[in-house]
Amino acid sequence: MLDMKQINAPAASPTPDGPHTAEATRGVAILLAAAAAMGGFLFGYDSAVINGAVKAIGDQFSAAPGALGFTVSAALIGAAIGALATGRIADRYGRLAAMRVAAVLFTIGAVGSGLANSLLMLAIFRVVGGVAVGIASVVAPAYIAEISPADSRGRLGSLQQLAIVSGIFLSLLVDYAVAAGAGSSEAKIGGLEAWRWMFIAMVVPAAVYGVLSLRIPESPRHLLAEGKVDEARAVLAEVLGERGLTAKISQIRHSLEGDKTATWSDLRGKAMGLLPIVWIGIGLSVFQQFVGINVIFYYSSILWEAVGFSEKNSLVITVITSVVNVVTTLVAISLIDHWGRRPLLLVGSAGMAVTLGILAFVFGGAPIDAVTHTPHLLGSAGPIALIAANVYVFAFGMSWGPVVWVLLGEKFPNHIRAAALSVAAGAQWVANWLISTSFPILKNAGLGLAYGLYTAFAVLSFLFVLRFIKESKGRELEEMNV
Repeated sequence: MLDMKQINAPAASPTPDGPHTAEATRGVAILLAAAAAMGGFLFGYDSAVINGAVKAIGDQFSAAPGALGFTVSAALIGAAIGALATGRIADRYGRLAAMRVAAVLFTIGAVGSGLANSLLMLAIFRVVGGVAVGIASVVAPAYIAEISPADSRGRLGSLQQLAIVSGIFLSLLVDYAVAAGAGSSEAKIGGLEAWRWMFIAMVVPAAVYGVLSLRIPESPRHLLAEGKVDEARAVLAEVLGERGLTAKISQIRHSLEGDKTATWSDLRGKAMGLLPIVWIGIGLSVFQQFVGINVIFYYSSILWEAVGFSEKNSLVITVITSVVNVVTTLVAISLIDHWGRRPLLLVGSAGMAVTLGILAFVFGGAPIDAVTHTPHLLGSAGPIALIAANVYVFAFGMSWGPVVWVLLGEKFPNHIRAAALSVAAGAQWVANWLISTSFPILKNAGLGLAYGLYTAFAVLSFLFVLRFIKESKGRELEEMNV
């Protein structure tokens, strides 16, 4: 359990024996960022847990492809709602209040999904869990950016993505372990089908998240916006140290001067109704999803089954892919504050364009099985597809995965950060919903077509970065201008 007694105490004046060292303040910042990123862990778990349950759900409820696709993506509708509502909640009641609401909704969504007795009930509780995901997707990057020193904000902001991919990994590992233990995802354990336990298991991390939200301090920038200067000083002293603290507080207060709780009307501008920086945030969010990454994590099990692998082996491949995602996020964490945000995005876009192009070619040229109506990969085509898919995940994981969350947390000025992040994250979930809902239909039309579309968006993402993204490594949040 985190010990936050020192953080919550009044800030002490520097003494010869007692100034905060760089190592101590960095350690506190890491602990706080990791606690906030627990929401990202649940975000990843809730998003990907459906992977191992899709086939069983479809069989149990005799779901048509369209209905099944809607159920899988129902959480994304909730996520969009949660993201759009969170900015105002986080600004009015604080970042921690939003985290606590998310923890409760994660728990309700997990239990309700696991006990659902119809496809409709499952979709409803997926929406509830999705609202929690949307809240976490806004509040975690905002909180982490607001407690992080400028020189390590990229690495700490990347903890959000590390938490997301760790949640994805654990959910897929749970899917595999539960299905393997029961014999299949449709077999029963303790009177309930195995796939139901995949959802219910999320109660444990949801409870941990709720407890952590009760132990960490409020964002210092939110405290200053509320006029709580002494409390903000105490937190800033722990994460930044005492040197230059008074000047830093003055700088933050100046950036918030005359501010009120931001609303969507504060985001209006001359660029098609919004401020240019808000459109850039929306563009980053949309391209992160339109390259098709969540197809790998929502549908990869049935995708690999469709090309000849057994359910067990498909789940193993999916777990391996999630491990690749975790490892590559660690690579991004080590590079983001050295290379910068923009170079990583460009390298990632190029890598995704090449590997998605390979997948489009392999699946587009594969013969279609007359009985199952699925592509059949012959000879070396199967291994090539597996390698390309994992290199694609690597390219995404070291770039667009973590970097977008870092940029969304740091790019917006203080006075509109939560509101603008809400809109950008909402756009991300809408884009995710479009990709996830359309994939079953695209799969039936041809996987070559699906991967061809994702290839085109990867190319466009490269051009978007070249034109609109400026480097922000090492800059203070107060230097971010509209």
